[in-house]
Amino acid sequence: MSRPRIVIVGAGFAGYRAARTLSRLTRHQADITLLNPTDYFLYLPLLPQVAAGILEPRRVTVSLSGTLPHVRLVLGEADGIDLDGRTVHYTGPEGEGGTLSYDRLVLTAGSVNKLLPIPGVAEHAHGFRSLPEALYLRDHVTRQMELAAAGDDPALCRARCTFVVVGAGYTGTEVAAHGQLFTDAQVRRHPLRAGMRPRWMLLDVADRVLPELDERLARTADEVLRQRGVDVRMGTSVKEATHDGVLLTDGETVPTRSLVWCVGVRPDPLAASLELPLERGRLLVDPHLQVPGRAELFAAGDAAAVPDLEKPGSYTPMTAQHAWRQGRTVAHNVAASLGMGERRAYRHRDLGFVVDLGGVKAAANPLGVHLSGVAAGAVTRGYHLAAMPGNRVRVAADWVLDAVLPRQAVQLGLVRSWSVPLDTASPELVRMPGGPDGAQAPDGAEAPDDGQPAKDDAGESDPMRDPDAVKHPEPPGPVKRPESPAQREEKAQHRKKSTASTSRKGTHEHR
Repeated sequence: MSRPRIVIVGAGFAGYRAARTLSRLTRHQADITLLNPTDYFLYLPLLPQVAAGILEPRRVTVSLSGTLPHVRLVLGEADGIDLDGRTVHYTGPEGEGGTLSYDRLVLTAGSVNKLLPIPGVAEHAHGFRSLPEALYLRDHVTRQMELAAAGDDPALCRARCTFVVVGAGYTGTEVAAHGQLFTDAQVRRHPLRAGMRPRWMLLDVADRVLPELDERLARTADEVLRQRGVDVRMGTSVKEATHDGVLLTDGETVPTRSLVWCVGVRPDPLAASLELPLERGRLLVDPHLQVPGRAELFAAGDAAAVPDLEKPGSYTPMTAQHAWRQGRTVAHNVAASLGMGERRAYRHRDLGFVVDLGGVKAAANPLGVHLSGVAAGAVTRGYHLAAMPGNRVRVAADWVLDAVLPRQAVQLGLVRSWSVPLDTASPELVRMPGGPDGAQAPDGAEAPDDGQPAKDDAGESDPMRDPDAVKHPEPPGPVKRPESPAQREEKAQHRKKSTASTSRKGTHEHR
């Protein structure tokens, strides 16, 4: 008798823990396959420290094959799911297609950057959802500061050292807090013009920072930000973004070359493609994380609308804390559906939140006890070390080195502006020239003096567990997923026919 096949789509907080727990529960009595675009689990809460040069990129990544020895890893991105045929179709990293058959499917595809119908945002803003985006931001901020220090035009220098962060939720608040410290440190080594200093702006339509968290946490974070010189603007957002700056909803125009988009996330479009009942783009599941009417289909994390049994009538928010716990619960229920153990409903108890504000500052309320300053900083870092499934010693070592040595502010140039577009269903993947997605590097790649996106050959713009993700309206239309190999082949054949026809007519095609 063949062993049951379990396929897990996505290795975020929910998918990674589901795979690890299932591996232990099934004890080699099931074949577990994990489909993910990258070979690592990303610990998202520490991304702001990567962008600020505190942690090296590999510190926040945990090897899937190294920590899940009894799970088969398949590199690729799911293109579609045939529920009746019980198959998952995917595209590999080199454009090859593949199919995975399953007896149980766990959808933990996660989320992508949330877009709003604001002119210019998709072209001139960058998200903060993945490792490539964090690396890009670190390079971009360093470049802007170096150009501002060496520039002759005061107005242009002022624009270069102005950084606008939209979204004062968990991610945006930490990005602004760490960013101000990062640029201030650079200025101490390479001073700007007299009377000029880096300016970080934090915008949100809400009436306070961290609007979905405890008010005391928000007040602590707001005080720290303002003390550092961050320009906190509540009740204000971006009305239009251009190459030279942003127009705010209050009518002010802010010259800048940097727009960081942290307004929240939305579920991966793969969930909507199943044509099953949804709740704001999330797949509806029962308290056991099972899709009603589909005994073989489970979902967890940001892709699932999980009933909140502590607050009847509502659903659990899209946070890493919930995704991590749901991963464990869904693993137990998948195993129970195969006759291994008993299933359980998802219930949670709020253990509190921690907000890392850089340096020794933080805001935390573990088990409801409000902390700030050094005590909160110690609790915050202790929590992250305990929560990380790997690399704890390396992370702690980087923290020690950062405390005693100056940070290295250098541009590595590994991630270009056009390779991390805001409008993408795959923020974890860098868009490569001539890669499977068909992207082409624009002439000259990224202009070194502005860091703004260019246009690709198709004429298209190629430019956080946020608790506040629900307060913005959804933009029209889904994010497009990468084309399948069959679609690309069809287009290639069409181009060959068009080229042959053009050659016979003796004409030339110009872009």
